[in-house]
Amino acid sequence: MVFVAPSILSADFSCLKEDIRRVEEGGADFIHVDVMDGRFVPNITVGVPVVKSLKSITSLPLDVHLMIEEPDKYINAFAEAGAHVITVHQEACTHLHRTVTNIKELGVKAGVALNPATPVELLDDILEEVDLVLIMLVNPGFGGQSMITSALKKVMRLKRIKKEKRLPFLIEVDGGVKVENAHQVVEAGAEIIVSGSGIFNTKNPADAVRTLKSLG
Repeated sequence: MVFVAPSILSADFSCLKEDIRRVEEGGADFIHVDVMDGRFVPNITVGVPVVKSLKSITSLPLDVHLMIEEPDKYINAFAEAGAHVITVHQEACTHLHRTVTNIKELGVKAGVALNPATPVELLDDILEEVDLVLIMLVNPGFGGQSMITSALKKVMRLKRIKKEKRLPFLIEVDGGVKVENAHQVVEAGAEIIVSGSGIFNTKNPADAVRTLKSLG
């Protein structure tokens, strides 16, 4: 089974409620929220108030991806705002185990993300603790980028590790995924597909979601 998490980074914020309704109609499983601080990545997006607002307009779980420095300072606030999953970057966490533990103690699912140049092996000692691992298929910071296909090798390695160790975490991918290339990420081992422009910039976002889900 493949889960689909439309990223509101590519939605029209002037009619965000309507855009979310469209992907709900298509059977979306999560709403993906990209939080950027202009420091860890070269862009600034949304914060806690938007997550809180989303909670009031959708019943879908909110998949909050923190592309920020010092994420520990903000975990409580995002959990209280209604995040179902909070994903932090391995590259941004000095004490990753502590951060993951703090997230889970708040009753929220914990994810860890890796940038394209970060090896999967750095997560060996935390994989038993996390609920999902997010493999970035682009360098984070902007929507609409083309997929770095070489990063799919990391998805395949992670799938192999998961099977060998019989671990329950889900494998999520984000970056450049569209209907035209999504079969590649599914074949590599992706279980959650994040897509922004590949869904919201199409003529029919609901149909895009349905097509992505059919790949599983």
